[in-house]
Amino acid sequence: MNYWVVGASWEGDNVAPEFYRRGYWEMGYNDEAKPMFTDRRNRIMPGDRVAVKTRDGRGASTITIRALGVVKEVAQGRVYIDWRITDLKRKVPSKNYFGTIHGPVTDLIWRNEAFSL
Repeated sequence: MNYWVVGASWEGDNVAPEFYRRGYWEMGYNDEAKPMFTDRRNRIMPGDRVAVKTRDGRGASTITIRALGVVKEVAQGRVYIDWRITDLKRKVPSKNYFGTIHGPVTDLIWRNEAFSL
């Protein structure tokens, strides 16, 4: 099982509520535009854990974990997720996780802090 940190802001718009309601996450870019993000997304597997984060402002040393879920399937550019918690406000060190997708997360202490239910 791997742990992934993802964003849900597309050009400044918070699309997380739609993701939670419809049970998925997807990038706000097409695959050709951001091949590094595409490669990471394609390594996500059923059973992996996903945390949705938001930035805490320019220059902040923290991010806020907003939701946690378990991956059900990855298909056609979408990661289908069983969202377990969607109303979190858990501040954690940023670890420079400001972009669209990061992982797999290997720092055990940070992972436990960010992903604990």
